[in-house]
Amino acid sequence: LVAPGYRCPPRLVGVDRTVRRRPGGAVVAVRVKGRPWNAVLSDMIEGVVAVNDLQPPAATRIRTDLWVLLGSEQVATEASRVA
Repeated sequence: LVAPGYRCPPRLVGVDRTVRRRPGGAVVAVRVKGRPWNAVLSDMIEGVVAVNDLQPPAATRIRTDLWVLLGSEQVATEASRVA
C-alpha cells in the first residue's frame, strides 16, 4: 500500500474530502471542522482506498483492518456489510 499524505481543509469549498495525485505520491485533504470524528476517520480511510485504486475484496479488507487498528471494530463490521 502507498500511504498518502494528509492535510486539512480541502482547497475546494464545500467538499469534505479531495485527493490530489502527484508523481511522488498523493495527498488526501479532509475537512475536520464541524464534522463527527468518525466521519473524518472514514474519509481518511477512503483516501487510502482511493489512492491505491483498491477494489473489492481488497478494499473491504483494508477498510476493516484500518477500522480495527483505530479501535472501531463495530464500525468496521458495519462498513464491511455496506461495501
